[in-house]
Amino acid sequence: MSRIGRMPVAIPAGVKVEVAGSTVKVSGPKGTLEREIASNKIEVKVEGAEVHVTRSDEKKETKSKHGLYRQLIANMVAGVVTPFSRTLIVQGVGYKAAVSGNKLTMNLGYSHPVEFTAPEGITIACPDITTIVVSGISKELVGQTAATIRSKRPVEPYHNYGLHYSDEVLVKKEGKTAGK
Repeated sequence: MSRIGRMPVAIPAGVKVEVAGSTVKVSGPKGTLEREIASNKIEVKVEGAEVHVTRSDEKKETKSKHGLYRQLIANMVAGVVTPFSRTLIVQGVGYKAAVSGNKLTMNLGYSHPVEFTAPEGITIACPDITTIVVSGISKELVGQTAATIRSKRPVEPYHNYGLHYSDEVLVKKEGKTAGK
C-alpha cells in the first residue's frame, strides 16, 4: 500500500471538509478550495477529525493516484489555515519590480517594462525592489504563478542576471579565457 496514501490527513480546528460524490471541498479561515477526484477507484471519507483516502484495487495507475490525491487534500487543508508563498529574487543591473493593486511591473533589461496581472486568489507583494513574494491558499496556483513570473526573464548563466527563487542554487559558468 502507498506509504503516503495510507496516512490520514488531520483536520485542524476551524477547518471543514465535505465530500460529495467525487468532489472534495475544504473550507477554513483563509478561504475555500474545491477539487474533483478524477478516479472512480479512489474513495475519500471523513471520519471524525481525519480524512482517509482509500483505493479499490492494486493496479499501478490506482496506486499512483492514491498517494497523489491524499497529498493534494493535505495541501488543501494546510492552505486554508496558513497560505503558501514563494519568494523570487530579481537580480541584475537596473532590474527592479513594483506592485500596484494586483499588477506586477518589472524592469528586466528589456526596452519596455514587463507587466503581469495576478490571477484570482493570488497576492503579489514586493517588500523591496529586488524581491517578489507570491502567496495564496492553493499551493498549485502559487507555484504555477511563481513559475510564470520567473519565465519572464530566466537566469543567464554567466552573470546570474534574471529572476530566480530565493532557495534556488545558482551555478555561475566560467567565461571565456584568453590565450595561453
